[in-house]
Amino acid sequence: MPINSLADLDRLRHLDAQAVRHTVSLVRGVTSDGLGRPTPCSAWTLADLLAHMTAQHHGFAAAALGHGEDLAHWQVLPPAEDAATEYAEAAELAITAFASVTAPDRVFTLPELPAVQTFPAARAIGFHFLDHVVHGWDIARSLGLAYDPDPELLAAALPIALAVPDGGLRLAPDSAFRPALPARDGASALERILTALGRSPGWRAPTGDRASGSGSSPISSPILSPISSPSPDQGSAVVRSTTC
Repeated sequence: MPINSLADLDRLRHLDAQAVRHTVSLVRGVTSDGLGRPTPCSAWTLADLLAHMTAQHHGFAAAALGHGEDLAHWQVLPPAEDAATEYAEAAELAITAFASVTAPDRVFTLPELPAVQTFPAARAIGFHFLDHVVHGWDIARSLGLAYDPDPELLAAALPIALAVPDGGLRLAPDSAFRPALPARDGASALERILTALGRSPGWRAPTGDRASGSGSSPISSPILSPISSPSPDQGSAVVRSTTC
C-alpha cells in the first residue's frame, strides 16, 4: 500500500495495531505447558516464537523513538513466567511508539538485517505489520486455532509479502524466510502471503500436540497432518517448517 500522507500512515498504523492485537488474543490463556508446542518456524517452540516477537516489539518501539541502533532493545530474552502478559505489554509498547511518529519519512534504524539499515517509518511499520500478520498464523497453527484476519489486513499485507526479495539469500542459515513456494490455483490472499514467505499453508502441529495448554478451543480439521507428510491442499508439496 503506497504511503503518501499522514492519513495513509495512520491507516497502516491502524492495520498494524489490529494485526498485533489479534496475536495477543491468540496467546491469551496459554499455559506453561502450551509454550512447549511446535510452531511452523523451524526448531522454535511457541515460547521461542513469543520471545522473538516480544523482542521485535521492543526493538521496533525503540526504532520509532529514535533508538533502534541500540542492540539491547532487540535482545531476545527468556520468557517471563507469564509470557502471554509480557508479550501483550510489549505489543502495546510498539503500538504506542508508532502512534508518536508524525511523518511517513521519519527514519527507523533496524540493525537486525544483514547490515544496519535505515528505512522511512512507513516502510518499517509495513515490515512490522507483515511480520505479525504471518506470526498470527504461526501462533494459530501451533495452537490448532482458527485464523481468519480481516480481508483488509490481508489485502494490505499481500503486496508487502510479494515485494520481499526471494532467491539465494533465503537459503542462508539466519534468513528470516525460506524460498517462496508456488501458490495453488485459486489460492486465498492469506495462502499467497504464506507461500511468498516460504511457509506451507497446510502445516499443522503433529497429531496429539494440538491446542494442549491453551485456554481456547481447538478447531477440528480433516487435513491435520504431521510436519513431514504431504499437504492435501498443496498437491505433492511437502509440509515443512520454515525459519521466522
